[in-house]
Amino acid sequence: MSLLKDFTRGIWKENPVLVLLLGTCPTLALTTSATNGFGMGMATTFVLVGSNLVISLIAGIVPKKIRIPVYIVVIATFVTVIDLLMKAYAPPALYAALGIFIPLIVVNCIVLGRAEAFASKNGPIHSILDGLGMGLGFTLTLTMLGIIREMLSTGSVFEVKVITAWTTDFLLPSAAPGAFIIVGTILALKNYFNRRAAIKAGKLYVPPEGLDCRHCRICSLPEHDEEKREK
Repeated sequence: MSLLKDFTRGIWKENPVLVLLLGTCPTLALTTSATNGFGMGMATTFVLVGSNLVISLIAGIVPKKIRIPVYIVVIATFVTVIDLLMKAYAPPALYAALGIFIPLIVVNCIVLGRAEAFASKNGPIHSILDGLGMGLGFTLTLTMLGIIREMLSTGSVFEVKVITAWTTDFLLPSAAPGAFIIVGTILALKNYFNRRAAIKAGKLYVPPEGLDCRHCRICSLPEHDEEKREK
């Protein structure tokens, strides 16, 4: 059961994008099409699984003071491998679209975060499953966003025209503001259904830390206090 939990955690309960809000930069920049989202997700999954495995094996012999530089070197090695593999075997259009975001996997918070928070504290099997689950959750989210944005922009899915009468592209979903709107809508729906499920189970639903007004405190700023006194 623990192995299954390690694998499924990243798909929904601790989804890197929809719950932990990590990897936002490639999420917003590369999901203009489902193909780009899927390609970026698979590349990140490869790095996650490989780096988690190696880091879980060497964690016990790496001095704590230099563990982060060592982890980054391990991650960079796998990023170099996937970059060369994609350059050799991936469709040229996909490799060109991903561009600089492949090397930037080195500093992706998802990869380094799992290395520090999980792989360095667990065995190889658990670490592989954790990396695979997190990578799968990341891939599914990016592909879903890519499908939505591509469909709303051009009426296509995976570059296949679904609505043949769609001749004029809608630019908003393919631009950064459209990506923010779509991601925000998905987060709102996810929290809504989580809240409904908690109510049905007779439990109190607590939104993820950082996503509710308890952590905003904007209403406690001095200018807001003055506005309240004026009223």
